[in-house]
Amino acid sequence: MNVKTPNAIDSYVGARIRTRRQLLGMSQERLAEQIGVTFQQVQKYEKGINRIGASRLQRIAEVLHTSPSFFFEQNESEPLSLQGLDLPENADPVAQFLRTKEGLVLNRAFLKIADRDIRETIIALVKAMAQAESGLTLTSMTDVNRRPLE
Repeated sequence: MNVKTPNAIDSYVGARIRTRRQLLGMSQERLAEQIGVTFQQVQKYEKGINRIGASRLQRIAEVLHTSPSFFFEQNESEPLSLQGLDLPENADPVAQFLRTKEGLVLNRAFLKIADRDIRETIIALVKAMAQAESGLTLTSMTDVNRRPLE
């Protein structure tokens, strides 16, 4: 039996779809329902097995609240990988963290906090804890808390 190897670009786009879907906390079933396909088809898109037409990619982008160009964004110094979004060891630590379960859970929870003051307080707390753990001198919580979100 001849097994088709996924195209690197199809795999990359599929991995970006999966990452965005997971970041939003959406199931494959829900995405499938929203774009009018089976969840098995979504699985094939995410694995790069089946190609996605332009109109379907546009619809996926709408459902995932992003632009179609999001699915093609990449670090230009790194080639596309058949592994999709596998990051090199020297990748930005923030990007690496966002690919972890902890990163997804933390971001989903943080995005649910509507009150800007509460978000700023959480950021100040996390910064203070990180500084304390790394042995740096702490700034007063008032000063840290009043800085705008970065």
